[in-house]
Amino acid sequence: MEIHVNYFAVIAGAILSMIIGAIWYGPVFGKKWMEIIGVDPADEEARKKMQKTAGPLYLAQFLLTLFQVLVLAHLIADTSRVGGLERALWIWAAFVIPTMAGAVMWTNQNSTLKWSRFLIQGGYQLVIFTVFGLLLQFWK
Repeated sequence: MEIHVNYFAVIAGAILSMIIGAIWYGPVFGKKWMEIIGVDPADEEARKKMQKTAGPLYLAQFLLTLFQVLVLAHLIADTSRVGGLERALWIWAAFVIPTMAGAVMWTNQNSTLKWSRFLIQGGYQLVIFTVFGLLLQFWK
């Protein structure tokens, strides 16, 4: 059986994740996220320092997400029993959430910040995996 992956959809998924991330960690949850990571939004110097070092991190995140969408595309293309959205949500539930929960549970943050971090990050991952699944399911 030949597996067909739409590489344009893979690239589009990675680009969309960056756009959604900018909105998610900006206007939607930006203030809470800054509190969680210990950055004072009023501290212009700290924000400029973060922005100055962010370029290579954005590139690394984009490449990792590109790889993530590519693997997901292969998994979706290699099945006839479930659609892309269902496959993406199962992967999110079975691999992303438990991994993220383990990483968040073992921090020194108080319980409220742990749950906030988990819900913000888990919610973002749910949104992008939904986008990935739909994109890969319908853009073949």
